[in-house]
Amino acid sequence: MRHRMAGRPLGRNSSHRRALFRALVTSLFEHERIETTVPKAKEARSFAEKMITLAKQGDLPARRRALAFIRKESVVKSLFSDIGPRFANRNGGYTRCLRTRRRTGDGAEMAILELTELKAQVVTKAEPEKGKPAKKAKPEAAKAKAG
Repeated sequence: MRHRMAGRPLGRNSSHRRALFRALVTSLFEHERIETTVPKAKEARSFAEKMITLAKQGDLPARRRALAFIRKESVVKSLFSDIGPRFANRNGGYTRCLRTRRRTGDGAEMAILELTELKAQVVTKAEPEKGKPAKKAKPEAAKAKAG
């Protein structure tokens, strides 16, 4: 019986599982979107939401608790300066898990784990390259291929 056994073992021992979640959460805050398997995404979601709640508190003890879990100091800095204030008016539900595909190697169900409020990205119109004009197809070559 599985009474009072929370969480998924994911075929790992406890230290390996903790290291896995630390790496997933660090990557999530670094890139704001990661692709992993569905069970890993569902488990990592709770750790990520706890870290965002710490970032919303914003005080020194919360920062130290986040540093004890997240691997990179630069990620903790961006978490507290950028991601935490972004979710200041939201009470939970900071991440979403979208099922995408089946992995070709082993058929595992994959999912995208992302923050619900992504950073606004500025889209600029690509300018054509200056200097050389665009090449046009020669009409004689097209006729030769068709005939």
